[in-house]
Amino acid sequence: MNRVLVIGSGGREHALAWRLSQSSTVEKTFVAPGNAGTALEPALENVVLEVSDFSAVIAFCQIQNIQLVVVGPEQPLVDGIVDALTAAGIACFGPTAQAAQLEGSKAFAKDFLNRHQIPTAAYAEFTEVAAANAYLADQQFPIVIKADGLAAGKGVVIAEDMTEAQAAVADMLADNKFGAAGSRIIIEEFLQGEEASYIVIADGENFISMATSQDHKARDDGDSGPNTGGMGAYSPAPVVTPKIDQQVADKVIQATLDGMLKDGMPFTGFLYAGLMIDDQGQAKVLEFNVRFGDPETQPIMLRLKSNLDQLCLAAIDKRLSEVDCQWDERFALGVVMAEAGYPFSYAKNNVINGLDTVASEVKVFHAGTTKKGDQVITSGGRVLCVCALDESLQQAQNKAYKAVKNINWGSEYYRSDIGFKAIKS
Repeated sequence: MNRVLVIGSGGREHALAWRLSQSSTVEKTFVAPGNAGTALEPALENVVLEVSDFSAVIAFCQIQNIQLVVVGPEQPLVDGIVDALTAAGIACFGPTAQAAQLEGSKAFAKDFLNRHQIPTAAYAEFTEVAAANAYLADQQFPIVIKADGLAAGKGVVIAEDMTEAQAAVADMLADNKFGAAGSRIIIEEFLQGEEASYIVIADGENFISMATSQDHKARDDGDSGPNTGGMGAYSPAPVVTPKIDQQVADKVIQATLDGMLKDGMPFTGFLYAGLMIDDQGQAKVLEFNVRFGDPETQPIMLRLKSNLDQLCLAAIDKRLSEVDCQWDERFALGVVMAEAGYPFSYAKNNVINGLDTVASEVKVFHAGTTKKGDQVITSGGRVLCVCALDESLQQAQNKAYKAVKNINWGSEYYRSDIGFKAIKS
């Protein structure tokens, strides 16, 4: 029986830790630092650990006899937590710092895609405002402007015209809006189509696909408003047909693993390809993440039936080809409840009511929450992800929104149309 540590404090980590705790081969699951949701789970235990202090994490793992560490967020991966724990003889699931550049640097990722002829949007990279603005003068709009480094899901602007584009360039390169993350920018063509998230577990050479999913990045109904970290997700995603699935598996995922191996940085961990699928059924890579997506993790973990610890350990041991993955055939849908004002300025420390009214077949994953005595209070922009499983996407949507309407804290905000494209089609 395994003792497991999950690193992170968001909705993704709550979902991963909850699924790990359901495993028949897991004895105990710790979460560092966790949130109010993980604190309320009877099978989970929050740990006060400074996760950027790798020596403290190693010491905890040694004292607690941890057999597996699963890293949720991107920053520790980019900073080299896998390298540090592996060197200490601790099984840590995720990519090395070198391989994590696929997310840590958009310039690295775009150059990698180009070099290995993996389909993606046309682009150019800049460190100077004047050069970026000169390039914009010859481009079509809308256009996408991205901070090169990690910007917590906020470093992407879709500019509708030259004024917006120049303002985004100035924000990133001149006004240092994203700090070091924005000292280099990528300007790329805006791709038309439908987005999908294709997430796999990889062992450096082989991979197992997770259930397909679709995330809603725009804040407001109808996919309008500013970009966010994600306002909801559902699984499976009908846009990923069997034909597209095969195309992505071969031309994106396997090509990426082969390319990383060839470049001397084999990729082990969750690999997430954010895709744009056009009306001809051709998929292009919008971005890579080197960890599970949030909020895609939440509905996907609801559907996963296999022991997650065994999948992670098989990947670390390079024996993924020997295992398979079982899924619940039903649809899962998750609605993010955020603080009004997200992704810009928003309130904190509001008391959340109604969590005890949620039906047993609905699962509420916490993201930006903390405990204050017996109360659960808001502590972030995205607060909860309310998830449901059912025989159809429409039924899962109805069930999730019924629960959402019973939860409140006075300044909650959520989209009312998560899953609308799939239901409409």
